[in-house]
Amino acid sequence: MHSTTVNPTVTRRLTLRRATNDDLRGVLSLLAETAGWLNGRGVRQWPAGGFPAERISPLIEEGVLYLLDGERGEEGPAATIALDGHADPEFWAAEDAPGSALYVHKLSVARDYSGRGLGEALLDWAGLRVLTTGRRWLRLDCSKDNSKLQDYYRGQRFAHLRTVDLPHRASGALFQRAGGLRGRASGTGLPFVDRRGLPVPEHV
Repeated sequence: MHSTTVNPTVTRRLTLRRATNDDLRGVLSLLAETAGWLNGRGVRQWPAGGFPAERISPLIEEGVLYLLDGERGEEGPAATIALDGHADPEFWAAEDAPGSALYVHKLSVARDYSGRGLGEALLDWAGLRVLTTGRRWLRLDCSKDNSKLQDYYRGQRFAHLRTVDLPHRASGALFQRAGGLRGRASGTGLPFVDRRGLPVPEHV
């Protein structure tokens, strides 16, 4: 169980890196924490118990799951985000030009780190990756019944394109925004060090 406070005397900076297989347990724990928090508020976005390892391991193996190392080193990730070019075929149609975008998945911030703008900063980082890969859009899908979450993304300058209502999917509200910095003022540095290592051509 995480502490409810962050030690204000610790000055170690948050670090963004690709997740490895050694991180799987911590990532699953964070996603389960977030899923439980969402479901406790009536948000049907993720399974209440989180995701099984077989849903997350492929993201790690593909090199598209990133995490922020916590300030205290070993307490688990402060946040996660998956970013790739895989458009969900149940949501994104040919007329959306799926290859023109990168897609956000598994965006999650540990409750200990909530209220610090990490989700906003990770979306900005993802927006910059859109530009560096020569694409146009940053896209995501979220709960079709969660107006507060949808309003959050609107506040991050995402535009709601449409909602795809499939009975077997909790998600379906489709959002996009142009690549680049949108959530933070231009020239404002991101609150973490980007240490993903050398770029891998097929990854972002």
